[in-house]
This record gives sequence, C-alpha cells and structure tokens, in this order.
Amino acid sequence: MNILVINSGSSSLKYQLFKMPEKAPVCSGLVERIGIEGSFIKHTVYTNNKKHSIEETGFISNHGEALKQVLSLLTQGEYAVIVSPDDIAAVGHRVVHGGEHFSGPTIITDDVKHQIKKLFSLAPLHNPVNYKCIEVAEQTFVNAKQIAVFDTAFHQTIPEQAYRYAIPEWYYKEHGIRVYGFHGTSHKYVSEQAIKWLNKVDTKIISIHLGNGCSITAIRNGKSIDTSMGFGPLSGLMMGTRSGDIDPSVIFHLMEHSGYTLEQLSTLVNKQSGLLGVGGSSDMRDIRKMVSEGNAAAILALKLYAYRIKKFIGAYAAILNGIDAIVFTAGVGENDSNMRESVCSALDYLGIELDPGQNTAYYGELKEINKAGAKVKILVIPTNEEYEIAHQCFELLG
Repeated sequence: MNILVINSGSSSLKYQLFKMPEKAPVCSGLVERIGIEGSFIKHTVYTNNKKHSIEETGFISNHGEALKQVLSLLTQGEYAVIVSPDDIAAVGHRVVHGGEHFSGPTIITDDVKHQIKKLFSLAPLHNPVNYKCIEVAEQTFVNAKQIAVFDTAFHQTIPEQAYRYAIPEWYYKEHGIRVYGFHGTSHKYVSEQAIKWLNKVDTKIISIHLGNGCSITAIRNGKSIDTSMGFGPLSGLMMGTRSGDIDPSVIFHLMEHSGYTLEQLSTLVNKQSGLLGVGGSSDMRDIRKMVSEGNAAAILALKLYAYRIKKFIGAYAAILNGIDAIVFTAGVGENDSNMRESVCSALDYLGIELDPGQNTAYYGELKEINKAGAKVKILVIPTNEEYEIAHQCFELLG
C-alpha cells in the first residue's frame, strides 16, 4: 500500500512515500522557505541501497505550489516512483491541533475539516497550512484516502488534574482552555522504541523532543500523563524563538506600562524569544559557534536552555514516581552531545549518569549513552514522525 505522508510547517513541507508495511521510505523530500526568497526542494529516491538526490531552486509562493512540484518529482523523470496520483492509496497529513475532538488517526471528511478549521486560532502558524495541504491533496490525489494524524492525539490520555488550568471551569467548558500538548507523534514513536528496548511491562519514561520547538513528556506504560506544552505550543521549555514558560505578569506589565499590543506581545514570545532572544540566533549550531568565540549572551542561552529541561525532569520524576529511561530526540536532542551532557550533569541523585564516551560516539541510531549499571537508561532515539504517521494510517485502513 503506497502511503504518502505530508508534514507541513509554516514555511516548509516534508514528505515521505512508504510502501507499507515496509519501514524504509521509497522516497523523501523537503521543501523549504515557502513564500520566502531562496525557496528550494531536495528530493531523494532510495533504490537498491543507493540514494539519488535531486535539488531544485526557485521561488515557491505557497504550499499548494509546493505540492504540485512534489507530484511532478514523484511521477516524472528517471527516478519516478509512481506512474500517476492514482497509485497513492492514502495521504497521511500531520495536523498540529486536534483539540479534544480527536484522539487518533481520522479519515478526513467535511466535518473533520470543519473541526480543524475551528482550531485555527489555537495553532495559527500550523493548522491553516495543514488545512490548505489537505485541500490541495484532495484535488491532487483524488482517489486516495485523506487521513489526519494529530499532534495532540497522544496527549488525550493526560488526566484531568494535569490538563486543567486553575481558572473557573466555565473557561474550560465554553472555550476549551486546557492543556493539549504537542509533538505527540514524535513522543509516541520514540517512547514505543524505548519500551521495546527496555523490554519490561511497567515503564516510566521521560521523552525530550528538542528541535526548533521543544517539549518534554512524562509517559507511563506507553501513555502520556503530562507534557510541557499546553493550550498552545508556547509553554514549557525554552525553544528556538519561543520563550517557553513566562510569568503572565510580564505580559500585563508590558501592556500597561509600555503600550504593547496583543500582536506585538505574541510576536515577542513566539518569534523573538528563546535562543534567538537570549543568545542571538534560533539555530543551536550558531549558538555553539558564538559560545566558542566567548559570546556571553550565547553562553547564558545554553545555561537557560539546559536548566529548564532539568527542572522538568525533576518534576516528571516526581509525577512518575521514578524513571526507567530518559529519551533525547529531534534535531538538537539527537545531534548535540554537549547539550545532552549539560542536561544530564548533576542528576546522579535520580540515577541519571551519562557515559561521556558513549555520548560523543552517537551516530544516528538508537543508542544507550548511560554508564554501565546506571539506574536510569539514557537513550538517544532518532524520531521518525513520517513513518509513525504512515504506520497509523496503515493500521486505520487495516
């Protein structure tokens, strides 16, 4: 069964084609800088254990145009992987916000699209783009099942005492104000890999997703029981451009004493803060370079970043009443050994003891980087959101 997975961000579109149930993709690609000068596509086809890559540049105005170019790459040229759009049985769409309405993969109908649209205000950078990609895919892959896999779905198991805010119940009942959590597809995938690795029935796992967006989740026996992102993807850890947790009094103060508008405040905490605001760049690689040059702001940014993660590990160790494993995943989690070392330092009281040699010798596959005999396993697990989406679609269609 050919399943095309579309994972769209605010200015990017990742895709992979799977011939399920095979885990290795037939092809994959990335469209970046959509709507921005310098747009480009990198498309890779995997045949006979070889990679064949094509790169194209040229302005791509919107996600609809991006999908049309993806279809062209799938069907044309020496490395075409399908003959026509009809060869695609299903298109799996990553949708960031599903609210309380969706707790699993869902075949997209007009009602489902209506529900996704109602949630635009809760994920303004992502849900509108996800919706647009669904509409374009419906027109492009006419005979394929369109399936939504929601970032929030994995967190629907969080108990009420963890997902409710301490404000009057009316705001929850009437406005749906509660913790929803995000990165659920990633947390679900890596936690399932960790459970297999641990090979035990009762598991207590802390999953740490560190990319441009960052979140941490407490997982008991494969179920999310608490997570750092809340009503929207702003709260919790320090991120590339998002502040993470901030005292609401700061917002009130800036409104009252400096005349900030809601739009300015949203821009401040979502787009101008985090690593960018403190250290001068949203890219951890740039921050590392500045640190090597002795930049004090970049040094502080790294300290803040690691400190927030450690605080949550302590909190979730209490919630779980112990830890079997902590998992690092996503761009920073998988590739920055120095950050893993900073996070794991001085946590031996909890049984977290990093092996420096194993940590720096990590090369892209599931790996245990704790000291031999340590109470808590420290795992680096590459996330694979696209495969997880394809797998959920495949199981749904049965």
